[in-house]
Amino acid sequence: MRLDKWLKVSRLIKRRTVANEACDNDRVWVSGRPQRASYDVKVGDVIELHLGPRITRIQVLAVDEHAQKGEAAGLYRELPPES
Repeated sequence: MRLDKWLKVSRLIKRRTVANEACDNDRVWVSGRPQRASYDVKVGDVIELHLGPRITRIQVLAVDEHAQKGEAAGLYRELPPES
């Protein structure tokens, strides 16, 4: 699944267009490298969201086309910030 779509389905970013813009502006990193919106998300990927002053690190646990609000948090787990 595309990175921008996964970010929307997981509800980490509210809209897909916003997720796409974040990827275009190098605010979304996967495994230590900025990635395009077309990147194919895989289980185990570590994604960093550079939105605002805080960096959010998450690990992908599942890749589902659709997730209800209660299931969205089960698609990832938050990791502690890197030192």
